[in-house]
Parts: sequence; C-alpha cells; structure tokens
Amino acid sequence: MKIAYVLNTYPQPSHSFIRRELQALERQGAEVLRLAMRPSETALTDPGDQEEAKRTEYVLHAGAARLLADLAREALAAPRRFAHALALSLKLARASGRGFLRHLIYLGEAAHVKRRCAAAGVQHVHAHFGTNSAAVAMLAHVLGGPGYSFTVHGPEEFDAPHALSLADKVSRAAFTVAVSSFGKSQLSRWAPFAKWDRLKVVHCGIEPERFADPAPLPQGALRLAAIGRFVEQKGQMVLVRAMAGLVQKIPDVHLALIGDGEMRPELEAAIADLGLQQNITLTGWLAEAGVREELARAHALVMPSFAEGLPMVVMEAMAAARPVIATYIAGTPELVVPGQTGWLVPAGDETALAEAVLELAQASPDQRAAMGQTGRTRVLERHVSSREAGKLAAHFRASIAG
Repeated sequence: MKIAYVLNTYPQPSHSFIRRELQALERQGAEVLRLAMRPSETALTDPGDQEEAKRTEYVLHAGAARLLADLAREALAAPRRFAHALALSLKLARASGRGFLRHLIYLGEAAHVKRRCAAAGVQHVHAHFGTNSAAVAMLAHVLGGPGYSFTVHGPEEFDAPHALSLADKVSRAAFTVAVSSFGKSQLSRWAPFAKWDRLKVVHCGIEPERFADPAPLPQGALRLAAIGRFVEQKGQMVLVRAMAGLVQKIPDVHLALIGDGEMRPELEAAIADLGLQQNITLTGWLAEAGVREELARAHALVMPSFAEGLPMVVMEAMAAARPVIATYIAGTPELVVPGQTGWLVPAGDETALAEAVLELAQASPDQRAAMGQTGRTRVLERHVSSREAGKLAAHFRASIAG
C-alpha cells in the first residue's frame, strides 16, 4: 500500500504527531510519500524533525514554471476534468474571500501532486488539517488523482467552515478523520447525513517506549509546565495572570512556558510588569527529549487553552504520569477526568485556574502520584500511535479496495 501525505508546512515543531503517525504506518508496511507545500520557517531543533525534512518533497521548490507546465499538461490531457477542477477552484476562492490567484496556485500545486502520485504509484492521498492541504488533495483528485482523505484537528476548521469550504472537502473525501468524538460531532454539522458513515475517529498517539519509565514526582517547590505555541488561542496570558495571584500564596511556585510564537513579546512584557521573572521561565522550543525532561521536573502540566482539538501535550504529560490542569473545551474532557487524572476549569477564568493550582499544591504527594498513574493508564489505553495508525491503515485499505 502506497500513500501520499499532502501537507502545508512540514515538519513543524508543534506537529510531531504527524511524524509519529506516518512513521507508525511505515513500520506496519505502508510506503509513504511526503509532499509538503513548503518547509517550516521555524528552526527544527528535534533530530526527528530534521530527518523528516530530508525525506520530504517540497512542491513549491519545483518552481512556478514547473507548476504552470503541470497545469497546462493536465488541461491538454483531460480538458473536461480540468474545467471541473478550475470551476471548483473558483468556488473555493469565492467562499474564502482570499482571491482566485491564491486558489490558482493551489490548482497548480494539485496538478503537480497528481502527477507525482501517478509517477510514484500512490494509491491514496491523505492530508492533515482541513485547510489548503485538503484543498490541494481534493483538487488533485478532481484532476484524476487518487482518492483522498484528511484529518481535521480544530479549532481552525471549526472557526471558519464556510471560508474553508469544509462541507465540499468532506463530501468529496473517501473519508474524513476527527481526532476526538467532539471533532466528529463538529464534522457532522457539515457532512450530509447520508455520508456520516465516512466520518471516522482516529486519535493522535504517543509512543509508549518514550515514556517507559516515568520519573517520580519531584520533591520541593511546586513546579508547573505549559507547552504550546505562543498564540492567543493557547491562553498562556491567562496563566501568567493567574501566576501573579499564586505567588502571593505560594512564593516559590515556578512555571516553565515551553514553546514560542508571535505572542512572546507580549508574554515577556506581562511577566516583567507583574514581577514574575523569578517564577516563570520561557524555554523556547525544545526537542522531544527536552520536553520530557521538563515534564520530569514538573508536578503537573497546565493547559489554559481557549480552543483546541485534543492536545498532544496533554497525552504526553499523562504518559509521563503527571496530573493535568486543563480547560473544559473541545476534546479535552474525553481524556482529562476531574478528580481522577487532574482538574478541568472554564476557559479564560484565571481565578478558577489559580484555584486548581492551589488544590494541586495542597494535595498530598500520594494523591498527586495516584492522579498521575491513573492518567498514564488512561492515555495508554486510548492513544498509542501504533494502534491508532493501524486504524487509519485499515481505512486506507478499505478506500483503495472500494
């Protein structure tokens, strides 16, 4: 079975789950052609990402002349199919409000992807995210390429379903994957009822061997970790503000903010204004081994997001036997169970977030350890990459056979 993964920007530090998924597919015998539109602009610190970059073909590196030539070849070889794809591109452009030129580029990318898949003997195309990568996969299919599927993570797709023409992408796909039951429910809003059976749930997964021997919870002052891109939807500013109140009651509490992004200057300014330089450290992006080291030093993971799919960092923290404090949004309650594996609080409520941290601080070492172990058991039952990749491979095979 030969699959092409069509991606926008790959690899990226925050998308290691894609790397784990396709490598798990390869271990199970699938051949995977990696076709990304462009490389990441963020420096790749993880050796696994660096190796993936070497194995990935970048469509836009082919150059404008090559994409135009591929487009012309498709128009000459199959005029009716090309006209259909061109009309669909116009429809996508009108819905998006981003202009036809951008979507003509997508059509050129799709022509190139279609021809690469034909040359490589690809039997099925899979995209991650319902954004332009799914548009390219869909247009390549309309041009005569293989059937396609795509994984929707959220929240971007659920924030702008009309602009992304999500209903068209779902309706034309062989199947569409959600990473949680919540995600499937949202896709059900945009899929015709007759095609609900094409909506599948395949979880993102962790590699248990990387968490084979979790470190015991540390002694000493309370340490927290928060991991994610520094963007509005991740809610780190709420956590910083909650820390301002927490240090009045727990003066030696420490938070490691792991990640980077456009909001870093604002976070740094807020930390300075609140006098929290001794209590909060911004680590930048870390390789996976570095993330595991930070989790080993922490008593708990805090995930203050406003919008999510189902965060990988929650799975990783639970696999590391750490309690989790997270917001009650999207698919997170499917994994974090209040009182058993951690705490759930309303998104945007810094008071509730601070209260949950205080409860963590007041819990005995045995209570914290029990929460961590319960979480570890839960994530290993539900989110192992090899098992989830097996589910996805079965859907690929069924689509190819069909």
